[in-house]
Amino acid sequence: QVQAVESGGGLMEAGGSLRLSCVVSGGTFSSNAMAWFRQSPGKERDFVASISWGNRTYYTESVKGRFTISRDNAKNTLYLRMNSLKPDDTAAYYCAVGKGAVLFTDPQAVGVWGQGTQVTVSS
Repeated sequence: QVQAVESGGGLMEAGGSLRLSCVVSGGTFSSNAMAWFRQSPGKERDFVASISWGNRTYYTESVKGRFTISRDNAKNTLYLRMNSLKPDDTAAYYCAVGKGAVLFTDPQAVGVWGQGTQVTVSS
């Protein structure tokens, strides 16, 4: 059974940086696209960034130039580097293993979800 476990969340002041990690176990994910989503209380889970099996990347507009998604297939690990954090970035961040190899933004394309890690940015 494939599982994804996130880590690296926490409390940060605006302008600071965090790096989230997601370790996938129970299988390999080198041929799958991966993504990060985030969800604030009372809101839908929104797409943040995606990376294909070939390392093509795609970002939601609000994080372009500030966030970087990357993967280490040898370690079965997905990363999200977050710079210049803003209070609006406050949310639970979820790792997502895609059902296929291509970039995705739709939660319907997710095969496995992580449990989430909380990021809180103070002003």
